[in-house]
Amino acid sequence: DIASDESFLHRTGRGLKAVRGTLADWAQVMDVVQAVKPDYLFHSGAALPPYSEVSPQTAFQANVVGTFNVLESARLCETGMVIYASTMTSFGPDTPPLVPNDFAQHPLSMYGTTKVCCERLGEYYHRRYGLDFRAVRFPAVFGVGRAATAGWTAYTSVAIEEAAHGNPFVIRANEETTTDILYVEDAARAMIDIASAASSSLTTRSYNLHGHLVTARELVEAIKKAVPTAVLSFEPDSVIVDGIKTMPRQLDDSLARKDWGWQPAHALDEAIADFVKLARA
Repeated sequence: DIASDESFLHRTGRGLKAVRGTLADWAQVMDVVQAVKPDYLFHSGAALPPYSEVSPQTAFQANVVGTFNVLESARLCETGMVIYASTMTSFGPDTPPLVPNDFAQHPLSMYGTTKVCCERLGEYYHRRYGLDFRAVRFPAVFGVGRAATAGWTAYTSVAIEEAAHGNPFVIRANEETTTDILYVEDAARAMIDIASAASSSLTTRSYNLHGHLVTARELVEAIKKAVPTAVLSFEPDSVIVDGIKTMPRQLDDSLARKDWGWQPAHALDEAIADFVKLARA
């Protein structure tokens, strides 16, 4: 990772090691995969919006070239499986209210476009080389430590964390801005569960996931159940509001539920309460 903040590693309590680098550098990626020789390679690195939209060149290098480097190094090093974090943003706004798993992907953002490309790259490596590529399309993931600049939907995390610390926070979305959100604990479990699924049970390479469909106002109400003193207000930013409008409303995750037993473990109130507890620890 090129990011300088490694504090999140200490929260795991598992002695994880960070390697400074960039996914776009083939030699760096290959060196790490060759040194570690993982049985499972979980790939969640990407340049996120709005930065990906300001610098599409950087997004292409990090997301598409980076994923190619991951897949090719996994092939050469005979990694058993690559599990990829895709996104609901791989679909555009021209979708039904509940988006089927195999619905046509026509994203409007550079971020979504790179994710579609990476799904196709993974499918190619599966067909051509037999690499066991599996992907999940996440809704907006919320959890401790997500930066305010980490995507259009970052407010869903930052609002909870700031409230937990007793700080006021201004949400840059409309009160009725609707977002499908998934707690990070459930997101991580989804990647582990799909990696653990029998190959014979999988009917596709990429699976939709769904968490909790909430408006920004409903999210504030849920936060105040856990933190009654929370001071949260709204000052919509057109970049955030318009960016979220390019995303689909909700993904149909019935195929993931059928094929490998996916279901989130946390109700929204439970997730927020756990988030607050971790943020204050």
